[in-house]
Amino acid sequence: MGVVTKRSSMTFFSDPSSHYSHRVRIVLAEKGVTVDIVDVDPDNPLEELADLNPYNALPTLVDRDLVLFEPNIMMEYLDERFPHPPLLPVYPVARANSRLMIHRIQRDWCGLVDQILAQPTGKASDTARKELRESLLAAAPLFGEMPFFMSEEFTIVDCCIAPILWRLPALGIDLSDKQAKPIQKYMDKIFSREGFKASLSDLEEDIRS
Repeated sequence: MGVVTKRSSMTFFSDPSSHYSHRVRIVLAEKGVTVDIVDVDPDNPLEELADLNPYNALPTLVDRDLVLFEPNIMMEYLDERFPHPPLLPVYPVARANSRLMIHRIQRDWCGLVDQILAQPTGKASDTARKELRESLLAAAPLFGEMPFFMSEEFTIVDCCIAPILWRLPALGIDLSDKQAKPIQKYMDKIFSREGFKASLSDLEEDIRS
C-alpha cells in the first residue's frame, strides 16, 4: 500500500482485470486521451484512492478537481470532454437508445459475468455460464445487422460489449458454433481495432495470448 504523487491532469485508477475498468480504457484509447493509467489491486487499494473516492472503489477517474467513480458516467464525460471521435449519437432518440442498450447489457450480461468471475466453479456459476451463453446466442443476429452493434459507427455500446466478449475464454464460454458466426465476425472486427488493442492491460492480454 502506498501513495502515488506527481500526476498529470488526468488519472485513471484501473483494476487491470475488471471489464468495468476495461470499458473506460477503451474510450480513453479510442479518443487518444493523454492519461496516467494506474493499475490497482482491488484487494490492496492505494491510500490515495480512499481520499478521492468515498467508496474506495475501482475504477476511479480524476480530471483536475473532478473525481468520477461510476464507469458509465466516466464514458459519457469523456465523450463530451473529448468530442472526436464521437461515441454517443448526436440525436436524443438515438442517444436514449444507446443508454438503454447499455442498461440492458448491465442487467442481462454484466451480473452473470461478475458471478462467473467471482466464483468460477459451483452450481450458481454453471447456471450463470449457461444463461450468458444462451443470451449471447439469442442476440447473435443483432451483431450482424450493422457494421457495429446496432450502429453504423463504433459507439459506447461497443465499449461495453467488447470487454465481455474478450473474456469469454476466462468465463469458460465457447461461441465457435455456426449460430454464433455474427458474434465471431464482430469480435474479429473489434479486437483488431488499434484503440481496443491499446486498451488492454497485461492481465487482459494474457486471456487470449
